[in-house]
Amino acid sequence: MAKKTLLNEKDIHIILHRLACQLIENHNDFKNTVIIGLQPRGIFLANRLTQILQEDYKVRDIKLGHLDITFYRDDFRRRDEPLEASSTDIDFIIENQHVVLIDDVLYSGRSVRSALTALQSYGRPTSVELLVLIDRRFSRHLPIQPNYRGRQVDVINSEKVKVSWRENDKKDAVFILSNA
Repeated sequence: MAKKTLLNEKDIHIILHRLACQLIENHNDFKNTVIIGLQPRGIFLANRLTQILQEDYKVRDIKLGHLDITFYRDDFRRRDEPLEASSTDIDFIIENQHVVLIDDVLYSGRSVRSALTALQSYGRPTSVELLVLIDRRFSRHLPIQPNYRGRQVDVINSEKVKVSWRENDKKDAVFILSNA
């Protein structure tokens, strides 16, 4: 399998700070905003952005949660092997809050649709925005677009975008994997 580096550690660092600044522009002190990372891989991006907002930009009292969408997926019962659920950690109410959903890669839009359904269990937000590190723009099955994107890439369906986080994979990088 061929592996091409799309983003290196420096690129990701720059993108994360740009995304943090865009969030500050739109949400100021985050008083009525919550950040929710989608399990399993969106939580690394959500955690990192929250850390940058708190440490580098001195934003205080950010509400951060992690949302598992396993049993909300439309392909839940179509797989040969059983899916393994992650944990949901949302210890706040999202009623009347601005929600920023965070995931690493936006591909078909099905995970985001599942997340929107799962969010209903926690209240009715004022608004929902989507932040992704990678937007695979020509792969959408549903009419879902990100409000914030780190990088937009055009890859064919047989190619895969793999995001590595130092917390999980020992280094930050984004790769395009292909069978070529």
